[in-house]
Amino acid sequence: MTTTKVLKKQKLRNNEYYDLQQTFDGLYQKSKDNHVFKRLIPLILQEENILLAYRNLKKNSGSKTKGSDGRNIHYLAKLSTDELIAKVRNKFIWYKPKAIRRVEIPKSNGKTRPLGIPAIIDRLIQQCILQILEPICEAKFYERSNGFRPNRSCEHAIAQVERYMQIAKLSYVVDIDIKGFFDNVNHGKLLKQLWTIGIRDKKLISILSAMLKAEIAGIGFPERGTPQGAILSPLLSNVVLNELDWWIASQWENIPTKREYSKWKQSNTNKYTSLRNYTKLKECYIVRYADDFKILCRNYTSAEKIYHATKNWLKDRLGLEISPEKSKIVNLKKNYSGFLGFKIKLHEKGKYKNGTKKYVVKSHMTEKAKRQVLEKGKQYLKEIQKANDEAVYKKISLFNSYVMGTHNYYQVATHITQDLSGIALSFKRFLTNRFSDRINRHGKKITLIVKEKYGKSKQLRYLDGTAILPIGYIRHKKPMDKKRTINKFTVEGREEIHKQLVYGDYELLHMIMRNPVPYRSVEYNDNRVSLYVAQKGKCAVLGKILTFDEIHCHHKVPLSKGGKDNYANLIILHRDLHRYLHATDDKTLAKYETELNLNEKQKNKIGRLKELL
Repeated sequence: MTTTKVLKKQKLRNNEYYDLQQTFDGLYQKSKDNHVFKRLIPLILQEENILLAYRNLKKNSGSKTKGSDGRNIHYLAKLSTDELIAKVRNKFIWYKPKAIRRVEIPKSNGKTRPLGIPAIIDRLIQQCILQILEPICEAKFYERSNGFRPNRSCEHAIAQVERYMQIAKLSYVVDIDIKGFFDNVNHGKLLKQLWTIGIRDKKLISILSAMLKAEIAGIGFPERGTPQGAILSPLLSNVVLNELDWWIASQWENIPTKREYSKWKQSNTNKYTSLRNYTKLKECYIVRYADDFKILCRNYTSAEKIYHATKNWLKDRLGLEISPEKSKIVNLKKNYSGFLGFKIKLHEKGKYKNGTKKYVVKSHMTEKAKRQVLEKGKQYLKEIQKANDEAVYKKISLFNSYVMGTHNYYQVATHITQDLSGIALSFKRFLTNRFSDRINRHGKKITLIVKEKYGKSKQLRYLDGTAILPIGYIRHKKPMDKKRTINKFTVEGREEIHKQLVYGDYELLHMIMRNPVPYRSVEYNDNRVSLYVAQKGKCAVLGKILTFDEIHCHHKVPLSKGGKDNYANLIILHRDLHRYLHATDDKTLAKYETELNLNEKQKNKIGRLKELL
């Protein structure tokens, strides 16, 4: 058995650990084939699906947030595997969600956004449901829907918009802002849309209805909307607007044509040329990220018709109102259009050989985005100033992470260097004024990733010897669209995401997962699976590949001394080595020393483990 160290998407790897990838692939393909799903509850309540849901949930930082019952992921972690599975299955007998805790999250404009936090057991149940519904819904979603979907991002949405502007030469855009989208989703309409997609398990539909109507603590029972903060809300919001995507596509891209083409002519290019030349149809294309979307058109007349048609369709079909102040038609050759923190327009740059003007995309950060980056960056710097000596390094690391995140997101703007230069100057003044005696051009503490990405920058400075990143050191990166072949629910698509993990004994891995250690917590058994893979199936001391019967999971710090079932406190050892470690009788110790024949390095490792007992 061999392993290769490769980068993997964590959730895909989890699917493989728990032997569910094939199940998800099957659901996706059946949905592609327009299969109707009437018995999904048994899949949701599979032991493997529940344990996978726990694993995915605990990786989410929000799992530590307490619900209305005062419990978080630590409550579930203490349960045994059997107790956790039984608790989830019992809830499904007659599902009644607990009240949702409501918190107000401050927005950049001074207002607040309501966030709904379900009880931790309801979050686990939602994760169980999400894992089964996602592949079914993914097969039905439109290609240019980019928000809250696997392997899609804001960069893909920006790349799609720019392609239609520059390559397809579409210079008008319809900007529509839906009023309070998440608060105004019609529950009945949403459940009908799920039914239309093919999700026709009546018990599951009733459970989803109960979730949508769950009481909000201190407020009451909602009649509309999906709570922001619920695990299922992003998927359900895409289900609602998926109908809009396909309706816009039916106006032009997917419109049926009578004309027959020979094989070499059967391309969208030829079809669209015919539609432009022989019809008076409105050419339009939608690019969407969650509830933020753009409809690109060739001329003002088409844009105006699409604007009013979309406004009426949203009202009549989905019961959603638009904001007249924020919704408009923009001529991209004259004005900027805002999208996902960027403002984009067409900039004249020379002429083609036939004399027509040539336009290229010009993009900046929006003024709002620049203010947010400046304010949040200064807040991080203030935290560094307040920190004591021990906490400074951690606070600088947080600031550096923020700078790298800002660069990764906004680098696709064509004029990002110009946008960040003003912010960089403000940061430089801030650092000079507050840390004048602590800032130097040289230092020793610099991580590998910082050295690789920023080591050549003349703007790089060191605060108390630790590298602090220059926000002005950035280059434009052309936004890239997602490859059509990328798909987490097909074998070929996953190969595009990552190289296959060469792991010769998946059967043994699944055996470990399906045979948890009795009377141990679900956290212990989940980390046991992770450690087995991390150690490549080998004993941490002997380096020997282990059989199922030889695998023992040891607590470095015993539970009796305050040790926990967390990942860092566990290690996979050979059965005999584990017994030797805990042995106190001289005869037993001598027996295992002879059998194990430990070398000096192995004895030192055992010695360090013994010191913790």
